[in-house]
Amino acid sequence: MSRTRIATAVALVTASALALTGCVAGEGQPQADASGEWSASTLTLDYATYNPLSLVIKEEGWIEAALGDDVTVEWVQSAGSNKANEALRAGAIDVGSTAGSAALLARSNGSPIKTIDVYSQPNWAALLVPAGSDIQSVEDLRGKNVAATKGTDPYFFLLQALEQAGVGIDELSIQNLQHADGKTALESGAVDAWSGLDPLLSTSVAEAGSEIIFDDIDLNSYGFLNATEEFLEQSPDLAQVVVDAYEKARAWAQDNPEDTAAILAEVAGIDGEIATAVLVDRTELDIDPAPGEAQRAVLEVIGPIFVDSGDVASQDQIDEALDTLFEPAYADEADPDSL
Repeated sequence: MSRTRIATAVALVTASALALTGCVAGEGQPQADASGEWSASTLTLDYATYNPLSLVIKEEGWIEAALGDDVTVEWVQSAGSNKANEALRAGAIDVGSTAGSAALLARSNGSPIKTIDVYSQPNWAALLVPAGSDIQSVEDLRGKNVAATKGTDPYFFLLQALEQAGVGIDELSIQNLQHADGKTALESGAVDAWSGLDPLLSTSVAEAGSEIIFDDIDLNSYGFLNATEEFLEQSPDLAQVVVDAYEKARAWAQDNPEDTAAILAEVAGIDGEIATAVLVDRTELDIDPAPGEAQRAVLEVIGPIFVDSGDVASQDQIDEALDTLFEPAYADEADPDSL
């Protein structure tokens, strides 16, 4: 399909999407027109090892092919949800991937982002201890040093695990380390435990003999694809292309698990078997990509924990964020065959 035809199709899809959200063309919503003009000359989005679909899209070049020479596509690697949120808030990227919990935290604290796609339901966080540790349960973390990256799912996983076990956050010391640094600290003995994130988590288990003491998929939030409100207002055509690419990647990854694992292994610098385990055993891709009630149900549980921990000032901020975070129209109107 030519770029002009693609642009026209995107414009039609976007018009439908805006109609679903109560917006109409001409109300501050530039779109690709019939001449093939896009709303911006640059599109900046992230890729991350915790978001395997982003790696597939970057590798396959579908967005670049769809947009042609008129739009420069820039890729920025996110080391964690907190870094993706920082980049979104600073305007350094237009679209970024985070855990659902991190997206809620950011929106609750005033970051103008919207979730436009759900890219996975991962079991990506767990509590680990070094090989041979005498720590066997969450209760045993009292008085210990635990590494976690604040503003990310493993951090909120830790808070939920502590709450379930009746352990106060003031009964242990949480070391705020980026994911890779947390893994290093665990394996070197600098901390007693680590609330880790895949694929680093699975790598530590396989290569360093680290042991998982607590694992619960229900305490993980979904993988969210977020865009700034400014980007969605100015470039809904480009936002639709990104979501179309994600839905193409979802089908491709499910049809080509070995190739997807190979891409993850290369980018993350991990063994192929570990990459396969992360994708097959700890990641669910066959989900509804439109953010909605399933994701809200998870975040309604996590939200009050933000308030109790002091990460958000009030429950009112949580409630407002839950009411305004989701923008499902792009996923509802996704057309992966247009790419």
